[in-house]
Amino acid sequence: VQLVESGGGFVQAGGSLRLSCEASGSIIEISSMGWYRQEPGKERELVAAIHNGGRRHYADSVKGRFTISRDNDWSTLHLQVDSLKPEDTAMYYCAACRCRVIAFMSPDYWGQGTRVTVSS
Repeated sequence: VQLVESGGGFVQAGGSLRLSCEASGSIIEISSMGWYRQEPGKERELVAAIHNGGRRHYADSVKGRFTISRDNDWSTLHLQVDSLKPEDTAMYYCAACRCRVIAFMSPDYWGQGTRVTVSS
């Protein structure tokens, strides 16, 4: 499975972006997907996920501001990021898992990331 992210950029605080992740290859293996983010020197954190069955998970720091969605066949994953804050600045990574609940397991596949920079 290959994952390619797009949609990152530079925005002012309060702005919005729509991140996308295109999956290719053996996507039939995918059961859950998510978006992670990481800043240098910090741990990678799960921002949002869609688990097998459709349940969504959000980090407390992004609830009400970020919305994750996907195509039915897992070919495309989106993350709508609204009301951005400077602390949202990070590299955002798309990930996919053969597991049913990506929040509980380590992903099997990672994208290369797309950078989001939010100015104050």
